[in-house]
Amino acid sequence: MRTQPANLHPAEPQLVAIDKPIYGGAFLARTEGKAVFVPLTLPGEQARVRIVEDKQGYSTAEAEEIVVPAPERVPSACPHFGPCGGCHYQHANYQAQLAFKQAILSETLTRAGVLAPEEIAVLSNQPWAYRNRIRLAFDAHGNPGYRGRRSHDVISIGQCPIAAPLLVEAALAARQVLLELSWALGPTEVSLFCNSDESALLASAFTAHAAKGRFVDWARALAERVPALQGAELIAQRAVGKQLTRVGEWGWGASCLTYHATNFDYRVDRGAFFQVNRWLVDVLVQTVVQNRSGKLAWDLFAGVGLFARRFTQTFERVIAVESAPSAAEALKHNLLGSTGEAVKAETVSFLHRCRAFERPDLIVADPPRAGLGPEICALLAEIGAPALALVSCDPATLARDLRALLSSGYIIESLTLADLFPQTFHIETVVHLRHS
Repeated sequence: MRTQPANLHPAEPQLVAIDKPIYGGAFLARTEGKAVFVPLTLPGEQARVRIVEDKQGYSTAEAEEIVVPAPERVPSACPHFGPCGGCHYQHANYQAQLAFKQAILSETLTRAGVLAPEEIAVLSNQPWAYRNRIRLAFDAHGNPGYRGRRSHDVISIGQCPIAAPLLVEAALAARQVLLELSWALGPTEVSLFCNSDESALLASAFTAHAAKGRFVDWARALAERVPALQGAELIAQRAVGKQLTRVGEWGWGASCLTYHATNFDYRVDRGAFFQVNRWLVDVLVQTVVQNRSGKLAWDLFAGVGLFARRFTQTFERVIAVESAPSAAEALKHNLLGSTGEAVKAETVSFLHRCRAFERPDLIVADPPRAGLGPEICALLAEIGAPALALVSCDPATLARDLRALLSSGYIIESLTLADLFPQTFHIETVVHLRHS
């Protein structure tokens, strides 16, 4: 779609009525019939806004004044809210946030032609200090922070109420160590991951320079300040086209930590995916597993085996499929001594290879944001497992995949919104389907 040049400096702000939330964190208003997306507002509010980007089909605006506030509006808990791009809903009470997400999920499914259940169950817990993983950049002065809401600038932070306190402590300590070591070519970003009780921490530092530098000194000094740090790595990256390619990596200390969840100690390696909300991991697994049992279950996009390990208690055999090197070895380790088998493969190639073998009683799939896609949906339809559990982190790709699965004979049994990301627009959904 061809767009008009951006109008960055309109003559006058406009008074608009805010209608509803839209996926992505903004809220919808209209001027002369044209959609205007306005972040940091709420439904029912009247706001004076300034258009910052004017395209052919819609405009984006910034609120300069809330003329009539909504009753759901509350003071934000974080002094960085607004400029920081990490959160989108801190200005709304938590019940309103859940209502936004239910409405967005329902509308997204309906627009795709998927008839959602009348009741969307909701999983929620404490909306603060829930994150077990954060990734921050360093600004020109070495201060850690998140990318800005409307730019790639680094918004330096002194706190982050949605993160486990240990992570913020470690981020600030990482900055102090950088300064003390005068590590001029130090990391540009750092990723921090802790277990649920904050007793163990892993750090991954990223640099644009293919040189080890003073990394080991930095890791040791950081561990002195943050004793929970068990291991760290330095990853040198180079841009190749639009992709970042690893050109060197070095490790210090342990390469994994132990994460206790669902009455099991999971091994989680540096860089491996694990559910981010430490308050909801157990209940999420129970929502996916329910009381399912049988002879054979497949866990696709299995990660380190969060769901697969739990299924080994109720299924005679479990095949867990994962392709990412950062997770595959941990998956194998976490299934030792159980009825589970780890398979290192891309999901699509596994399905092509195994569709003619024994049909599983249950298939669980937890794909990345891109969803399953047409080819995997077609293969799942061909296999026709009696039960299918789909875990999604994007309502648009979920709606697309559900439309394909429903047309192949599946029926939605239940739909649950798991609020793994309070204060943000992100939506996690668990859908149970059965074959008709």
